[in-house]
Amino acid sequence: MSEHRAPTERFSARAADYAAHRPGYPPEAIAAVFDGLGDPAELALADVGAGTGISARAFAELGARVVAIEPNAAMRAGAGACARVVWRAGTAEATGLATGAVDVAVACQAFHWFDWPAALHEFRRIARRRAALLQYERDERDPFTAAYGAVVRAYATDDTEALRARALAAFAEVRNARVRRARFPSRQAIDRAGLLGRAASSSYLPDSGPRAEALREDLRALFARFARDGRVELMMQTHVLIADWA
Repeated sequence: MSEHRAPTERFSARAADYAAHRPGYPPEAIAAVFDGLGDPAELALADVGAGTGISARAFAELGARVVAIEPNAAMRAGAGACARVVWRAGTAEATGLATGAVDVAVACQAFHWFDWPAALHEFRRIARRRAALLQYERDERDPFTAAYGAVVRAYATDDTEALRARALAAFAEVRNARVRRARFPSRQAIDRAGLLGRAASSSYLPDSGPRAEALREDLRALFARFARDGRVELMMQTHVLIADWA
């Protein structure tokens, strides 16, 4: 069945899989968010749609003061504690932050779920200097990654992957800003349980019923075909878009 719940509710039953099985971001992609702004330790950042805190912790590890904005209570509850991260319930369109509260507003693997014009208006309101988008996509030049992508497309319950592509294009055309973009490669090495967990963390793949069991069977077969030393590697490219206010 297709996932019909609102974006803010889609991951309520998937928070544990998200926290356990989603990859981090390449260090170069995290650093790019601060490029040209000075010492991250002197900066405040809003991570909007922060999920279980994967990106928020990475920004904090570089020294930034991070406000993690996440509307889903289960996702917030799945986040580990980090001394430089403060969590707040809020949405991309209504963060609850004061005007000019942060230097940077960033969305990591989340912008496609937002009302794009309203979110960009909010980003410009709360961020003094910059907005940024980080989004990883499969690099299907790699045979295993291509085969995994084919399985995902066969079982997808909606058009989330096309939505992600449209979101990148929308952010790239943000008005009255200087937009630049880069891509950084990464890989996620996972065992069979990790492969199943990665799929289970995706809100547009079935998680119960016959279709979900068929998906898991196909993933087990895929793992058996490609695994070396008990692991497979998903190859990815992380897109980084930086919008500096003109």
